[in-house]
Amino acid sequence: MIRLKSFSYEQQTSSKKYWFTFVGNNIMDLSQSYKQRPEIDDHYDAICIGSGLGCLTTANLMAKRGKKVLVLEKHYTPGGFTHVFSRPEYEWDVGVHYVGEVLKPGTMMYNLFQHLSNGEMKWADMGDVYDRIVFGNTTYDFVKGVGNFKEKMKSYFPNEADGIDKYVKELFAVNSATRTYFAEKILPETIRFFTSGLLRKSYLKYSNRTTKEVIGQCTNDPKLLAVLTGQYGDYGLPPSKSSFVMHAAVAKHYMGNGGAYPVGGSINFFKTIAPEILNAGGKAITNADVINVLVKNGTAIGVKMKDGREILSDTVISGAGLDVTLNKLLPKEELSKFPLEELKSVPHSVGHVSLYIGIKETSESLNLPKANFWIYPDNYDHDENVENYLKDPENTEFPVVYISFPSAKDPEFETRFPGKSTIEIITLAPYEWFTQWENSRWKKRGQEYDDYKEKMSLKLLDKLYERLPQLKGKIDYYELSTPLSTKHFANYEHGELYGLDHIPERYRIKALRPKTPIKNFYLTGQDILSAGIGGAGMAGVLTASSVLNKNIIFDLMKQR
Repeated sequence: MIRLKSFSYEQQTSSKKYWFTFVGNNIMDLSQSYKQRPEIDDHYDAICIGSGLGCLTTANLMAKRGKKVLVLEKHYTPGGFTHVFSRPEYEWDVGVHYVGEVLKPGTMMYNLFQHLSNGEMKWADMGDVYDRIVFGNTTYDFVKGVGNFKEKMKSYFPNEADGIDKYVKELFAVNSATRTYFAEKILPETIRFFTSGLLRKSYLKYSNRTTKEVIGQCTNDPKLLAVLTGQYGDYGLPPSKSSFVMHAAVAKHYMGNGGAYPVGGSINFFKTIAPEILNAGGKAITNADVINVLVKNGTAIGVKMKDGREILSDTVISGAGLDVTLNKLLPKEELSKFPLEELKSVPHSVGHVSLYIGIKETSESLNLPKANFWIYPDNYDHDENVENYLKDPENTEFPVVYISFPSAKDPEFETRFPGKSTIEIITLAPYEWFTQWENSRWKKRGQEYDDYKEKMSLKLLDKLYERLPQLKGKIDYYELSTPLSTKHFANYEHGELYGLDHIPERYRIKALRPKTPIKNFYLTGQDILSAGIGGAGMAGVLTASSVLNKNIIFDLMKQR
C-alpha cells in the first residue's frame, strides 16, 4: 500500500485556482466574487442567502416569473452541497452521489430539473443495480423497478414474501400522504387554520413512528430489517431513531427508476439553473458574507453585509439552515415571534468524514462499478453498531462505510480528466470529536489534527481494499475532510450534513415551512422539508410558491 500524507481542505491554498481551471469561463460568467466589487443594485425583488439547491431553485422559479433575484453565497464556490472541488488532475463532488426519479418523464423530479435548466440538465443512468448492501461477505443488490426490487428481495428472503410486499405498500402510502403534507406548508394562514389537521393527518400517521417500528410490523426478520434500511446513511439515522417518512422518501426515490448521476458532474446544477436568474436581471455573488437580515417594523427589507453595506429587497429568503438563520442572521428582538423551544428541540444531524481518492488509471481499466457500496458489520444491527462506535470509535468497527465512484458514473469524466478516476468514501463522525480544533485557523489546525485524520484515512482505505483489492498500490492521492471542513465551507453550525435530524418530532413542527412570522421573510432548503437533492429542490418549489402565491407544483406536473 502506498502511504501518502492525507490533505484536508484546510491545507490547500490553491483550490480556487484549480477549480476555475476545469470549469472555465462558464462559471465565472455566471457568478462574481463580492471581493471584486461587482455591480450590485440597491434594490431587488428578492435576496436569497445561500446558493444551495433550495435557494437556486427558489431564485430560478421566481426569475422565470419575472422577478429580479440576488443570490449571496458566503463560500468562494457557488452551489452549496452541489458544488465540486478539484486538485491537480482530479475533481470530486461533495454532496451529490446519486439522484432518483429523474430518468422518467412525467415524474416531479424529472419535470423540475427540466424546467429549472430549460432542458439542459442531463442524467446518466447508473444501471440496473444502484446500491449494494454488504454485511460481512454477503451482498444484497438494490435493483431498479418496483417489481424487480421485490423479486430480488424475495430471492434473498423467500420466507418473507408477504412482509416485503407489505413494506413496499407502506412506502407508497407515505408517498400519497406527502402531497397534502406539502400543500399544507404553503397555504395562507386563514385556510391553514381550518384545514391543517386534516391535511397533515395521514402523513403524521407515519412520521410519528420510527423506521424500525413500521418495518417491524411488516417482518420479524432482523436481517431483512437491516437490509431494507441499508441506505440509512442517506439521512444519517439508524432504524430506531429515524422517522419512517424519511426512510420511505429515500427508498422510494431510487426504487422506481434507479439512480442517476448528473452528466458533467454536480457543478451542472449551478451551471444549468443559474442562467435564468441572470437573464431576469439578477446576480449570483460569491464571497458574500451576510451578517444580518434587515427588519423594519416587523418586515424584512433587505440584508446587511460584513463590510457594512445594506442591500434592500421586497423579500428575503434564507437557505442558510435554521440554526444559522435564528442564531446569526435575525435580529434578537425578532426571535420571540418564533416557537424557539419547539424548534430547538430537534437536534442537528450527524457529522461525517469523507475521503476523496484519485487514481491515475481509468474507471474502466480498474473495473470500478457505478453502483454504490454500503458496507456494514456482519451482525445486522445498525442501531447497536452506531451506539458502540460512538462510545469507542478507536476499538470498534465502522458502523457504516459508503463508497461511491463518481468517475464511473459520469460519462464525461474521461473527457475532462483523461486516464484518471476518482472514489469517495464516507462514514459517521460527530462534530464533537473535533471540537478541540474548532477554534484553530483554517489551514493551520496542527499536526495532531492531521495525524488523527491520517489514521482514519488508512482505516477507510482498508475497507476499500476489502471490496476492491485490485486498487492496492494504485492510489495516487487522497484527502480527508471532517465536520470542521463542512462547517467552514457550508456554514453549518456543527458541520452537519443533513441539517435538522429526521426524527419523528421534527415533522410535527408546523413552523418548518417557507413563510415565517416576519413579514416578507422566508425559509428554504432541507430544514423545511427533508434531506437530499429531492428535499432541497422541493423546498425551493414550496418557497417560490409561497412567495409568489402561486401553485408551482401544479405548473410543473402539467409539463410534457
